Amino acid sequence: MEKVIEFLIKSKKETYAGSGREETVSSRPESHDLYFIDGDLKYIDTYLGSEKFAGEEALWENDIPFWAMNYAGRVLSEKFSGDFLKEALLNVQEDAPYRGPERYENGLYLYKCEVKGDFNWFNGLEEIFYDDVLVFECVFHGGIIKQ
Repeated sequence: MEKVIEFLIKSKKETYAGSGREETVSSRPESHDLYFIDGDLKYIDTYLGSEKFAGEEALWENDIPFWAMNYAGRVLSEKFSGDFLKEALLNVQEDAPYRGPERYENGLYLYKCEVKGDFNWFNGLEEIFYDDVLVFECVFHGGIIKQ
Protein backbone atom coordinates (compact mmCIF):
# COMPACT_ATOMS: atom_id res chain seq x y z
CA MET A 1 0.00 0.00 0.00
CA GLU A 2 2.93 2.35 0.65
CA LYS A 3 3.88 2.26 -3.06
CA VAL A 4 0.31 3.14 -4.04
CA ILE A 5 0.09 6.09 -1.63
CA GLU A 6 3.47 7.41 -2.82
CA PHE A 7 2.19 7.15 -6.41
CA LEU A 8 -1.07 8.95 -5.51
CA ILE A 9 0.79 11.82 -3.84
CA LYS A 10 3.21 12.14 -6.77
CA SER A 11 0.27 12.10 -9.18
CA LYS A 12 -1.50 14.91 -7.35
CA LYS A 13 1.66 17.02 -7.36
CA GLU A 14 2.20 16.41 -11.08
CA THR A 15 -1.38 17.24 -12.11
CA TYR A 16 -3.86 19.76 -10.66
CA ALA A 17 -1.96 20.87 -7.54
CA GLY A 18 1.22 21.28 -9.56
CA SER A 19 -0.59 23.05 -12.42
CA GLY A 20 0.01 20.07 -14.69
CA ARG A 21 -1.09 19.97 -18.30
CA GLU A 22 -4.69 19.05 -19.04
CA GLU A 23 -5.46 16.59 -21.79
CA THR A 24 -6.28 18.34 -25.05
CA VAL A 25 -9.30 16.11 -25.72
CA SER A 26 -11.90 15.94 -22.94
CA SER A 27 -13.26 12.56 -21.91
CA ARG A 28 -16.72 14.17 -21.64
CA PRO A 29 -18.07 17.47 -22.99
CA GLU A 30 -16.43 20.38 -21.12
CA SER A 31 -14.56 18.14 -18.67
CA HIS A 32 -11.06 18.85 -17.38
CA ASP A 33 -8.89 15.72 -17.49
CA LEU A 34 -5.46 15.23 -15.93
CA TYR A 35 -3.49 11.98 -16.28
CA PHE A 36 -0.35 10.65 -14.66
CA ILE A 37 1.14 7.25 -15.46
CA ASP A 38 4.12 5.53 -13.91
CA GLY A 39 4.78 1.93 -14.91
CA ASP A 40 1.66 -0.17 -14.38
CA LEU A 41 -0.05 2.51 -12.23
CA LYS A 42 -2.38 5.13 -13.73
CA TYR A 43 -4.04 8.16 -12.11
CA ILE A 44 -6.84 10.15 -13.72
CA ASP A 45 -8.48 13.25 -12.26
CA THR A 46 -11.51 14.45 -14.21
CA TYR A 47 -13.85 17.23 -13.16
CA LEU A 48 -16.64 19.46 -14.42
CA GLY A 49 -17.09 23.12 -13.62
CA SER A 50 -14.86 25.62 -11.92
CA GLU A 51 -16.60 27.97 -9.47
CA LYS A 52 -18.98 25.11 -8.63
CA PHE A 53 -17.48 21.75 -9.52
CA ALA A 54 -17.62 17.98 -9.17
CA GLY A 55 -15.07 15.37 -10.08
CA GLU A 56 -13.31 12.11 -9.46
CA GLU A 57 -9.76 10.96 -8.94
CA ALA A 58 -9.13 7.28 -9.62
CA LEU A 59 -6.27 4.77 -9.65
CA TRP A 60 -5.69 1.78 -11.93
CA GLU A 61 -3.13 -1.00 -11.84
CA ASN A 62 -2.64 -2.75 -15.19
CA ASP A 63 -5.79 -0.91 -16.39
CA ILE A 64 -7.92 -2.37 -13.57
CA PRO A 65 -9.50 0.31 -11.35
CA PHE A 66 -8.94 -0.21 -7.61
CA TRP A 67 -9.41 3.13 -5.81
CA ALA A 68 -11.52 6.23 -6.38
CA MET A 69 -12.43 9.50 -4.69
CA ASN A 70 -15.38 11.69 -5.67
CA TYR A 71 -15.48 15.37 -4.74
CA ALA A 72 -17.77 18.38 -5.12
CA GLY A 73 -17.15 21.94 -4.08
CA ARG A 74 -17.86 25.58 -4.55
CA VAL A 75 -16.27 29.01 -4.33
CA LEU A 76 -18.17 31.22 -1.88
CA SER A 77 -16.36 34.55 -2.24
CA GLU A 78 -14.22 36.56 -4.63
CA LYS A 79 -11.52 36.39 -1.92
CA PHE A 80 -10.96 32.71 -2.84
CA SER A 81 -7.51 32.04 -4.31
CA GLY A 82 -6.98 29.06 -6.60
CA ASP A 83 -3.25 29.52 -6.15
CA PHE A 84 -3.62 29.16 -2.37
CA LEU A 85 -5.75 26.01 -2.84
CA LYS A 86 -3.05 24.46 -5.06
CA GLU A 87 -0.38 25.50 -2.54
CA ALA A 88 -2.30 23.70 0.23
CA LEU A 89 -2.90 20.62 -1.95
CA LEU A 90 0.83 20.36 -2.68
CA ASN A 91 1.24 19.66 1.06
CA VAL A 92 -0.83 16.46 0.96
CA GLN A 93 0.24 14.02 3.69
CA GLU A 94 1.00 10.28 3.45
CA ASP A 95 -1.30 9.47 6.37
CA ALA A 96 -4.22 11.27 4.64
CA PRO A 97 -3.50 11.31 0.88
CA TYR A 98 -6.89 12.66 -0.17
CA ARG A 99 -6.74 16.44 -0.48
CA GLY A 100 -4.45 18.76 1.54
CA PRO A 101 -3.07 18.66 5.09
CA GLU A 102 -5.22 18.98 8.20
CA ARG A 103 -4.25 22.66 8.48
CA TYR A 104 -2.25 25.04 6.29
CA GLU A 105 -1.84 28.82 6.57
CA ASN A 106 -0.35 31.57 4.43
CA GLY A 107 -1.04 35.21 5.26
CA LEU A 108 -4.77 35.73 5.78
CA TYR A 109 -5.62 32.37 4.19
CA LEU A 110 -6.34 29.26 6.27
CA TYR A 111 -6.95 25.80 4.79
CA LYS A 112 -8.60 23.09 6.91
CA CYS A 113 -9.25 19.47 6.01
CA GLU A 114 -11.09 16.94 8.16
CA VAL A 115 -11.18 13.24 7.21
CA LYS A 116 -13.03 10.30 8.75
CA GLY A 117 -11.95 6.78 7.86
CA ASP A 118 -8.88 5.46 6.08
CA PHE A 119 -7.62 4.77 2.56
CA ASN A 120 -10.07 1.85 2.23
CA TRP A 121 -13.22 3.93 3.00
CA PHE A 122 -13.30 7.62 3.92
CA ASN A 123 -15.15 10.92 3.70
CA GLY A 124 -14.07 14.44 4.39
CA LEU A 125 -14.53 18.17 4.18
CA GLU A 126 -12.03 20.83 3.19
CA GLU A 127 -12.53 24.53 3.75
CA ILE A 128 -10.62 27.71 3.00
CA PHE A 129 -11.04 30.83 5.09
CA TYR A 130 -9.85 34.33 4.24
CA ASP A 131 -9.55 36.56 7.30
CA ASP A 132 -11.79 34.11 9.23
CA VAL A 133 -14.53 34.15 6.53
CA LEU A 134 -15.36 30.89 4.69
CA VAL A 135 -14.56 31.40 0.98
CA PHE A 136 -14.41 27.79 -0.33
CA GLU A 137 -15.72 24.36 0.60
CA CYS A 138 -15.36 20.88 -0.86
CA VAL A 139 -16.73 17.52 0.29
CA PHE A 140 -15.11 14.24 -0.76
CA HIS A 141 -15.47 10.52 -0.22
CA GLY A 142 -14.09 7.28 -1.59
CA GLY A 143 -11.98 4.22 -1.04
CA ILE A 144 -11.02 0.86 -2.46
CA ILE A 145 -13.26 -0.38 -5.28
CA LYS A 146 -13.70 -3.94 -6.55
CA GLN A 147 -15.09 -5.32 -9.76
